[in-house]
Amino acid sequence: KKLEEELEVKLFERSANEISLTALGGEIVRQAQSVLEQAAGIKEIAKRGKDPLAGPLRLGVIYTIGPYLLPDLVRQVIDQAPQMPLMLQENFTVKLLEMLRTGEIDCAIMAEPFPDAGLATAPLYDEPFMAAVPNHHPLAQRNAVTAQELKAETMLLLGTGHCFRDHVLEVCPEFARFASNAEGIRRSFEGSSLETIKHMVAAGMGVTLVPRLSVPSEALVTRAKGRRRAVVETHVRYLPVADEDGRPPMRRVLLAWRRSFTRYEAIAALRNAVYACELPGVERLS
Repeated sequence: KKLEEELEVKLFERSANEISLTALGGEIVRQAQSVLEQAAGIKEIAKRGKDPLAGPLRLGVIYTIGPYLLPDLVRQVIDQAPQMPLMLQENFTVKLLEMLRTGEIDCAIMAEPFPDAGLATAPLYDEPFMAAVPNHHPLAQRNAVTAQELKAETMLLLGTGHCFRDHVLEVCPEFARFASNAEGIRRSFEGSSLETIKHMVAAGMGVTLVPRLSVPSEALVTRAKGRRRAVVETHVRYLPVADEDGRPPMRRVLLAWRRSFTRYEAIAALRNAVYACELPGVERLS
């Protein structure tokens, strides 16, 4: 009644046994609910300002990292920062960079190189590559292979847009220049994901390079010989790789965020959660 008098409009229809909103009253109530929700949102923003670990953190991850890091990372964040749920987005590097700059995500885990203008970055780990070959392939009997030896094989590559494709082509650049040899035999094939390519390897279609964290850790048999180790799976053998200088090819994985992003404690908590993950075969960086 008091609100009706203040607004000088009729908000309710009243009878002896019933009271209901007028059409105008319903519209005003909906607007009032929206205002209350916005007020609650303002309070939540202020709360996050007082505690950087309170509230969601929007994290982007490239496709060739997400499936192998996120399950453990999510558990670590829940344990270490339970008030900071992760909102996850998997995509290509170029798309994640765009989402960072437009504010759609707060930070992203990606692999070098990428243009980092306007972004702050922190290294997470260096991850070596391993060769994946069919279990019946002659190379499967080896404990390690060289990049030079892989150049004679049919190489399975990720499709255009995956940064890991570029990493593989850095190791074996010949496959960027031609898709078939002089006899017309196709030298490279493409797959949509690392897991698809592994199945193609298992089917005997060729060989590939994979990041170390993507090598399965369950139901595997390892055979150690000296300092080199080969991993055997039912249909795929994973072998250490060395380049011409005897060093393993690898990628550097970083965490990137906008320089204007002020939840520094949230970034630090995410890095600590990554370091707490099981990262077999990689070198953690600080």
